[in-house]
Amino acid sequence: MGTPSMKELIARTDRYICSTYTRFPLVLTRGEGMKVWDSEGKEYLDFVSGIAVLNVGHLHPHVVEAIQQQSKKLIHVSNLFYSEPQIRLAELLVTHSFADKVFFSNSGAEANEGAIKLARKVFSDRGESKRYEIITMEKSFHGRTMAALSATEQKKFHQGFGPLLHGFSYVPFDDPQAVEEAITDATCAVMLEPIQGEGGVNCPSPDYLKRLRDICDHHGLLLIFDEVQVGMGRTGKLFAYQHYGVEPDIMTLAKALAGGMPIGALLAKEEFAKSFSPGTHASTFGGNPLSSAAGVATLEVILGEGFLENCRKQGEYFHSRLTALKEKHSSIIRIKGRGLILGIELAFKGADIAAECMKRGFLINCTMETILRFIPPLIITEKEIDRLIKTLDELLAKQAS
Repeated sequence: MGTPSMKELIARTDRYICSTYTRFPLVLTRGEGMKVWDSEGKEYLDFVSGIAVLNVGHLHPHVVEAIQQQSKKLIHVSNLFYSEPQIRLAELLVTHSFADKVFFSNSGAEANEGAIKLARKVFSDRGESKRYEIITMEKSFHGRTMAALSATEQKKFHQGFGPLLHGFSYVPFDDPQAVEEAITDATCAVMLEPIQGEGGVNCPSPDYLKRLRDICDHHGLLLIFDEVQVGMGRTGKLFAYQHYGVEPDIMTLAKALAGGMPIGALLAKEEFAKSFSPGTHASTFGGNPLSSAAGVATLEVILGEGFLENCRKQGEYFHSRLTALKEKHSSIIRIKGRGLILGIELAFKGADIAAECMKRGFLINCTMETILRFIPPLIITEKEIDRLIKTLDELLAKQAS
């Protein structure tokens, strides 16, 4: 048998895999750094990076080496036993964050489920089990499991899955007064993404998170940050909250945490983490040796000399090039984002632009129908940014003609 064609592989996908994704007609077979190749050998610059997963790039040698070495020793062991890679990863996360303790899961949705459970358990342990409601934000996205989906405000994700889990209320993002007004005797926490990703690359006002911290402290509420998409260096600091001079009580991570290996993490201060006692929460594969070893290697790269500085430098350059593009094309309403999570809001639906970019060798993402989102590996260079800008310029000019 010969190598199957791209058309054949797509047909087999349609035959055997649930149709939960609207996929581009592309079979990717190899990646390295900023680049990926399809099954026919065509090269692409990847400005999606597995949806903000491959912050260190495809096949970073340090991560690959860690996976190879660990796979020869121990791939999985039950969390009924201790595992050195898991211990090392937890220690790195605690050392470089606000947190005292870590719980490992398999994904961002699971990490958010854990955060929701922990918030409720904290108040239950205090004898305040009637305080279980969580305030989340409009245009939020926290995952597809039932609690995470219930915490997500966007109605398009709810359709067909009701009734949702009771105990969530939604308020506008970047509006602290709306949070204040939504608090009731049943409220236990406020949960949000410091920068909204799936909701359209929405950044808060400079004092927004501080005001939320003050509100939570005043009312005795937990503050939960979902940094699944914007953590692990994406904004130019290891965690997005570090830009705003405020610490959460609980934070969730996943996506870029292990260089492409599946893992999620819930980080918490000790006074809250202690509510997770033996038997209250668990995950069979959470923080298994292979994913944890990849996570250690990924953090070592991100914390290495010059890595975050490159993200800040290239993010500023990318933003300036997009701003210049906006001045040239009236179809661009605004430029959004921070570091290397950036977006341009268009006056029209952007799916066709994303599809045309793919044809020209660039993988980009369109979210909320009109936002072109750019979340490339943090190893990107000015030359690669310039190539995309040139293509966007041509496509926007063609669209306007």
